[in-house]
Amino acid sequence: MSTTSTISSATVESNVRPEYDLEIQKIADYVINYSIDNDSPNSADAWQTARYCLMDTIGCGLLALRFPECTKHLGPNCADQITPNGSRVPGTSYRLDPVKAAFDIGCIVRWLDYNDTWLAAEWGHPSDNLGGILAVADFISQQNISKGHSPLKMRDVLEAMIMAHEIQGVIALENSFNRVGLDHVFLVKLASTAVVAKLYNLPPERIMAAISQALVDGQALRTYRHAPNAGSRKSWAAGDATSRAVRLVDITSRGEMGIPGALSAPQWGFYDVLFSHTNKDLATKPEAERRFSFQREFGSYVMENILFKLSFPAEFHAQTACEAAVILYPQVEDRIDEIDKIVLTTHESAIRIISKKGTLNNPADRDHCLQYMVAVALLTGDLMAENYEDDYHAQHHLLIDALRRKMQVIEDEGYSKDYHDPNKRSIANAIQVFFTDGSSTDKVAIEYPIGHKRRRSEGIPVLQAKFQSSLATRFVEGRCQEIIALCDDQVALEQTPVNEFMDKFVIN
Repeated sequence: MSTTSTISSATVESNVRPEYDLEIQKIADYVINYSIDNDSPNSADAWQTARYCLMDTIGCGLLALRFPECTKHLGPNCADQITPNGSRVPGTSYRLDPVKAAFDIGCIVRWLDYNDTWLAAEWGHPSDNLGGILAVADFISQQNISKGHSPLKMRDVLEAMIMAHEIQGVIALENSFNRVGLDHVFLVKLASTAVVAKLYNLPPERIMAAISQALVDGQALRTYRHAPNAGSRKSWAAGDATSRAVRLVDITSRGEMGIPGALSAPQWGFYDVLFSHTNKDLATKPEAERRFSFQREFGSYVMENILFKLSFPAEFHAQTACEAAVILYPQVEDRIDEIDKIVLTTHESAIRIISKKGTLNNPADRDHCLQYMVAVALLTGDLMAENYEDDYHAQHHLLIDALRRKMQVIEDEGYSKDYHDPNKRSIANAIQVFFTDGSSTDKVAIEYPIGHKRRRSEGIPVLQAKFQSSLATRFVEGRCQEIIALCDDQVALEQTPVNEFMDKFVIN
């Protein structure tokens, strides 16, 4: 008898290299060929909203520079490192390589949980992509000038923002990564990779190769966003994702081969490893259906409908709850000791993400607690980033926790339905306070926060005031007015070279 093993054909893998997955091709085709002006019926709205988004995102970053827990992450990886033509980090004197600059910009943008939001099957903050976009655009512009070429214009930055928003937001519409334990910053890495590759003017195959690298790169778990492990990583995770995108594009631009079947490869691909096998309903479907679902084609829908956080640095599912609490503040401020119970009526996603009992251990824990945010707003008539810090919590936690224990959180199925309705996308919350004498306040219900598309005309003046206040934390009055004048002029801003725009945010 022969001792040689017989190899079954069933164990031999076919080594026919596939075409790039259709989803990869779809993303690449969008960033290469889509024209916002020609293809979008609301292109003017998209460009204008992108300008407001740029202002708001940079402003959020400037506000975060007041917090040492944020700024300790900033600066070169090697002390005293000098990077010629390095990317600037707004509000600082840093000039860094694009990879680290993308991390730093992304870190400050996300730190206070105050930048824009997109809510669907998956949640996220598409302006997180500005970390990679701004760092790379600034670096390319300075490099071009040093070689006698033209810099990129801020219109290129706005276009990249619109496209990054669209990639992240459209995929998020019907694909829930949180339900399989993955963090939404996966979509930041994916979107940033695509648009950064476009900014570098890579050819189509190289853009697809870069996207494939982002898909196989390993994805972050949501552990750091949820009790009992919620912590500060959630504040720099997006900076890490957009920074990683810049690194992967750099690797790909040097000739690194792509992975065409990154999504669909049996057993080893994204779908089988990280998506389908944890969704039993998907696992039983034909292979063609075990893929990301696309509700709509890529365009500029997400930017046009983005949600801004304008009043409170709070997780977005709590924005209307905080607004309702502030409305109720005059009715309860002198009756705190008389409160018997507080009924919070909300939607399913808010309950799943931010409804918490027990000890809150750090600022990141507190800004993702619905009850904590509502308690502070009822006690003070406002909610600020400082209210999450350890020193504030140490002084006031007994009173805050007493109110938290009196809260009942219940779901309104209508709120949950309207949250997912593409024609509404409400983020409804209601609050009613009951007193020990049997009386109560009115039930204050708010469907749409001030940063919602349906309240855009009301929200933009608030956004502009927020931006102006943010600038004042870092710059003298003259510089503030110079920046505001530029950002208020759509045409002038779009034609401004990126390097000249970034010059205005340097601290000497």
